Amino acid sequence: MTCSSSTISSPEPARREGRRVAGWLGVSALVPLLCLLALFTGLSAQPAHGERPQRDVLVEQAGKALARGDGIDAEAKLKAALVHGATGPDISAMMGQALMAQGRRDRARPWLAPGRFSPATAAIGWRTLGLLERLDGNLPASGRAYDKALAIIPKDASLWVEIGHLRYAGGEHRLAIDAAEHALALDPGSVRALEFRGQLVRDRYGLLAAIPWFEQAIMRDPKDVPVLLEYAATLGELGHATECLTVTRRVLQLSPKNPRAYYLQAALAARAGDYDLARRLLVRTKGKLDSQPGVQMLRGVVEIAAGNFSAAAEALEAVLQARPDNRHARDLLARAIGMGRQYRYATLRFADDIANGEASPYVLTMVARAWEALGDRQRAGELLDRAARPSVAALHILGNAGRIGEMLELGQTGAAQGAAEAARKSDPGFYDAQAIAGDVQLALGHGAEAQARYVAATEIRMSESLFQRRFAAYAMAHDSRGGRELVEGYLRQNPTSRPALRAAAQMSIGEGDLGRARAILSWLRDNGGEGDVELLSDLAMAQAQTGDLEAARGSALAAYRLQRSSPLATQALGYSYAMLGSQPDEARALLDKAQAIAGDTPLIADARKRLRVKG
Repeated sequence: MTCSSSTISSPEPARREGRRVAGWLGVSALVPLLCLLALFTGLSAQPAHGERPQRDVLVEQAGKALARGDGIDAEAKLKAALVHGATGPDISAMMGQALMAQGRRDRARPWLAPGRFSPATAAIGWRTLGLLERLDGNLPASGRAYDKALAIIPKDASLWVEIGHLRYAGGEHRLAIDAAEHALALDPGSVRALEFRGQLVRDRYGLLAAIPWFEQAIMRDPKDVPVLLEYAATLGELGHATECLTVTRRVLQLSPKNPRAYYLQAALAARAGDYDLARRLLVRTKGKLDSQPGVQMLRGVVEIAAGNFSAAAEALEAVLQARPDNRHARDLLARAIGMGRQYRYATLRFADDIANGEASPYVLTMVARAWEALGDRQRAGELLDRAARPSVAALHILGNAGRIGEMLELGQTGAAQGAAEAARKSDPGFYDAQAIAGDVQLALGHGAEAQARYVAATEIRMSESLFQRRFAAYAMAHDSRGGRELVEGYLRQNPTSRPALRAAAQMSIGEGDLGRARAILSWLRDNGGEGDVELLSDLAMAQAQTGDLEAARGSALAAYRLQRSSPLATQALGYSYAMLGSQPDEARALLDKAQAIAGDTPLIADARKRLRVKG
């Protein structure tokens, strides 16, 4: 530092010399003081001996903010660190993390994509870029980023979990399982590894089998919000409402206003029939989960219950945008449009589904009612006739089987079978390849061959859809024992699965265990099945054959009022009247109607016999 002084002048010449000496003496004394002051001023801008630079302190605080999930605070701290001298490579990895935590992948990309990370943050940067690319659907780029992270930290269990998620998203299901097992071998107590293994077990074996994995993770870290939410969701699916509610309340203590906790509570309320509470809880999610089809499906249900049919239709359209093959969402959409009296729109919205033969009996009935309201009784009658025809369960080839599905539609069964088998053998660890090969065999009527391929798919994942396919394959092969073992095993792990419970009721009826069938069907009716014509018709028959004729008439009448053109509902109501013997003319008329629609059946013949005996 350079120090300078100015000359002091005086108007008195006689005293100038003495004052000059005195002045210079004063200045000479002041110079070292000024220099010392300047020195200490300069030092005050630098950390004292042992004191860390402010930029490092801010970066550390940003790391703590990220650890508690506060991306906004982390971003603010990192911006301040830049002001205090941090460089781009010093903070780019953590800034990417902070923006990802806020859901701002668009803003995170400029920080991460260039790959300019300091040596200390390179592993974090590459793995965060890997996550960004995976979420954006750029799976090869994600893999390259993870490879770079793996070269730096090859024994990091949480990194192997992320690699497992990437493999699962890319269809490398067996390799994903291998990654989860490797992560646990590296760190048996890793919460993320335990959570991921629980998710894989839930997919493969069922809900109940996943519970111990989530509980192990919670024992390791009782305050880990993501694993608590996985645990709560699994408990809810199992029907353990009280335990699920307890866990979600714990989540809200740890993470106030957590949207997924509110969503899970809303689902519980809806299952309990409290749609008003469910709607209020969904409002608390603040729209943060609106991109998830399950959330929109629930919103559609509660908005229908609230009479907000336009809002319900909007939510259900969002579900179908993400999952075009969701039949339940399509039925609910038809209901919302019909109840909103948008009759003309109903005829337009479902015109393609009807023309392509993809409309369910419920959609056909709702559109028929729309035509009726518009005054076109001929079109209404045609659709009601179609809705009344006995439905043959259609095989829906999985979404990734476009070329194979086209071959089947064109009747090129040999080519379809060859393509499916080639895909299965070239990638045996790919779930879709195994399941599609099974679908092709099922479509060809080869039940046992379909089952063998479905079993291979089951080694990776056992969804409700795959359960239904396997049950159909056992029925096609006339393997009742295999079907029974499948149903019982699936229900042990997934006790509230509606398809599995319907299958169990169907098997109980076939085996003559009508009491069990009635109990199952009654539970299904009381838990969301009030509008299921087929279920109510089956329940009516079970009630009639166990001697509860009044209950049978009530169930059959409820089914008939829902769909008067249904041969099942018509037959059930005619049968119940015949059993009661109090309305023989109505019984005969209903039985004639059912026979005209569906032909003669053993139940119709039995009902006519009883009418003759009583008549």
